[in-house]
Amino acid sequence: MEPHFRSNDVIVRREILDGREWMVYPLRVVADDGVLLAGYLAPGTPLTFGGGDFTWGPHPWIHFDHTWQSEGVLQLQRAGEGYSVWARLKDGGLHDWYINFQQPMRRTERGFDTLDQELDLVIAADGSHYDWKDVDHFEERARTGGFGPGEAESVRTAATEVAGLIERGERWWEEWGGWRPPAAIEVPGPVALSDEAMPRGGRPGNA
Repeated sequence: MEPHFRSNDVIVRREILDGREWMVYPLRVVADDGVLLAGYLAPGTPLTFGGGDFTWGPHPWIHFDHTWQSEGVLQLQRAGEGYSVWARLKDGGLHDWYINFQQPMRRTERGFDTLDQELDLVIAADGSHYDWKDVDHFEERARTGGFGPGEAESVRTAATEVAGLIERGERWWEEWGGWRPPAAIEVPGPVALSDEAMPRGGRPGNA
């Protein structure tokens, strides 16, 4: 049986590249029904980056302060789906919906593993319009062999699915549009990299 988490548990979201942790950070569980897992990424949450060489190079966020800089984000992911939906908050309300195309989540005892796959889609908070993001980066990665066999096509399939949901008005995530974090919420501490994820030559310090 896959792990099931309780509301307010702190879990770990890991991006796995080349079989190692590329980036990890904690999320606080909002809800988990075994299919949909909702987690909150609070402002100031520490981000930890893997060391050593990766096929995609260092994570692009490594060049910024190693904490989540923007306002809070509610991340919604459902079992088997190649995307997650982020409700991005600003000034106490919903700013927009951010569709992050990623490998389907793989639950672990600590949380879940995935990997961002470049392509994104931003939907206005009122659903009036949407815009694709990082299409050129995605296509360049696909062209240069940055994805595994069939991976780029699976992203395109997920993108078509999401666009269809939007056009048909079947935006399942909108039921979360009114969710807001508690007024006082503790920011989780940093997450250490797993020993098995270490590059040869030693253990890097936490980001």
